[in-house]
Amino acid sequence: MPWENDGDKTELQEISGPKRKSSDLGSSPETTLQIIQKLIAEVLGTFFVIFTGCGAVVVNKMYDGTVTFPGICVVWGLIVMVMVYSVGHISGAHFNPAVTVTFALFRHFPYKQVPLYIVAQFLGSLLASGVLYVTFSVKDDAFFGTIPVGPPIRSFVAEIIISFLLMFVISGVATDTRAIGELAGIAVGMTIMLNVFVAGPVSGASMNPTRSLGPAIVMRKFNSIWVYIVGPPIGTILGAFCYNLIRFTDKPLREITKTASFLKS
Repeated sequence: MPWENDGDKTELQEISGPKRKSSDLGSSPETTLQIIQKLIAEVLGTFFVIFTGCGAVVVNKMYDGTVTFPGICVVWGLIVMVMVYSVGHISGAHFNPAVTVTFALFRHFPYKQVPLYIVAQFLGSLLASGVLYVTFSVKDDAFFGTIPVGPPIRSFVAEIIISFLLMFVISGVATDTRAIGELAGIAVGMTIMLNVFVAGPVSGASMNPTRSLGPAIVMRKFNSIWVYIVGPPIGTILGAFCYNLIRFTDKPLREITKTASFLKS
């Protein structure tokens, strides 16, 4: 995650990367180059997140459960953490249209770049899914997308809840100046791992429309795909709204607690 040091003050920037005016999109060769770099980072980041996470699912299904369900959970958390630290300072490491749209709605990301980011994320997911499908010669019984187990409405609710938690954590560690920015990647990665542990057996724990759409398109399986297109954005918007509701000040924690002797001690 990007951050700046200014003397004794550490100011955490938004997960969306270096601050720029949204009107700067394409206004100069330098700005255009920076946007292209961000889009390439999103394509590569999303590619490796989907290739590694879904790859663990494929290997587990094709090789008699060698990875195991806990292993899959850990893989998802680790790959997100690794890619956040790898390209977070370039593109903001969204890798998720729901996150991008939510940042834009809460003024942490320029609206004009939202369609570009979504296309880049979708392209990364589609490429990763295609490479997995061809490399492992994946059959229908080793589908690495997400399909609801039981009633679709149950998975829909689960996707909203886990996406809420994901965005709540992202908002806390990546947009609040009082947070410890260096730990943002760990916090986000561990949140995803925990979400997969809880909701994986129910909905597949997508939290990301492109994570579900890429494999669905490549393997032509669209069972209840609406769950994964509608659920995550609702959850992320509610999560960001809730965090912004309780973040009533940008004062440092020491200033907030200096009058409370019990907390100060």
